[in-house]
Amino acid sequence: MARTVAELPSGSRITDYISLGVITNSFPVDLIGAALKSTGRTSIRQRDLPAHVVVYYVIALALYMQSSYREVLRCLLEGIKWLLGPGATVKAAGKSGISQARTRLGWEPLQRLHDEVVKPIAIKSTKGAWYRSWHLVSLDGSTLDVADQKENETAFGRPAASRGSSAFPQLRLVSLVENGTHVLFGTRMAGQNTGEITLAKEVLPSLCKGMLCLADRNFFGFELWNQARSTGADLLWRVKKNLRLPCERRLTDGSYLSRVYASPKEQRHGRNGVVVRVIEYRLEGVDGAEPIYRLLTTILDHEAAPATELAALYHERWEIETALDELKTHLRGSRIVLRSKTPDLVRQEFYGLMMAHFAVRGLMHEAALKANEDPDRLSFLHAVRVVRRKIARFASIESDRFL
Repeated sequence: MARTVAELPSGSRITDYISLGVITNSFPVDLIGAALKSTGRTSIRQRDLPAHVVVYYVIALALYMQSSYREVLRCLLEGIKWLLGPGATVKAAGKSGISQARTRLGWEPLQRLHDEVVKPIAIKSTKGAWYRSWHLVSLDGSTLDVADQKENETAFGRPAASRGSSAFPQLRLVSLVENGTHVLFGTRMAGQNTGEITLAKEVLPSLCKGMLCLADRNFFGFELWNQARSTGADLLWRVKKNLRLPCERRLTDGSYLSRVYASPKEQRHGRNGVVVRVIEYRLEGVDGAEPIYRLLTTILDHEAAPATELAALYHERWEIETALDELKTHLRGSRIVLRSKTPDLVRQEFYGLMMAHFAVRGLMHEAALKANEDPDRLSFLHAVRVVRRKIARFASIESDRFL
């Protein structure tokens, strides 16, 4: 049966659905040019699809995962034509031309641009972004299915299933999320055989002083804990119940001071221990709750951050689950796999997806500030309509540099 080309409604252009400002406001042409130059991917000669146009195209692909390559390009170029004026002419390349342009570009400029631009955006007035004076962030990981190609399977691996192996190869990602805005930052990806702890070591340098990082029990380990706290950020991580944490001093809020060690031998000899504060609590009357929850924090002053407040705050960690759901379900589309057929283009598409999410979340944050709302109160699915209602000014592309 012949494949039906996925199209947007007749006459559609990208500006009818989401202004080019969503992309260009976050990723101006000059920053794209700098990323291309630093990675040696600037177009040497003028083409139908210059390198900086392809960068915008890869980000736009993430906004229209269910449409064909050429349909997305047509809509993107229609939007560009709209910005340039009715007399402008633009040419949509065919599928092979698009593939060649993406291959010339590679994934490195997308990662460079991502790392340069995709950062926390909350300000002091952003609701839900702060606990007292701390900037709230969370750490977690997930997976994404990629196209079922031999090269992709070799590069990323295919997870085991109850009967043989899964239908698609997968990549693994670990990211930080800014709790108040759902901005995913510091993200790193690899094959599914790479563990979350390995990737987390590459993500943690994005922490900084003034942040309070929340993480689940699977991330705790002496080495990773020390790496995280060396950034100057404070930590609030859940730990497994079998971790030995003898009480050294009980505090008036019910928490206590203890020490963690690199190994049982170091603990037996009391050598090189790191002081932590332990918070233990129960969730009474909650279906499915575990008998006890244990948190470790670097905040040793119980008056600066009482145990009851930190116990309640820890459950804000689920904000990253919501952000990942936006990325995997609402933006990418349920049961949609990354469509690129080669590992390098998968990596390129991945960073395009991350930047598309950031662009939408950035404008949602701006809309929330104008409306004096918590960004959590705005629907990601309806972000475009919210942005159009709340924001009158959109960035535009410098037309003489675009084509």
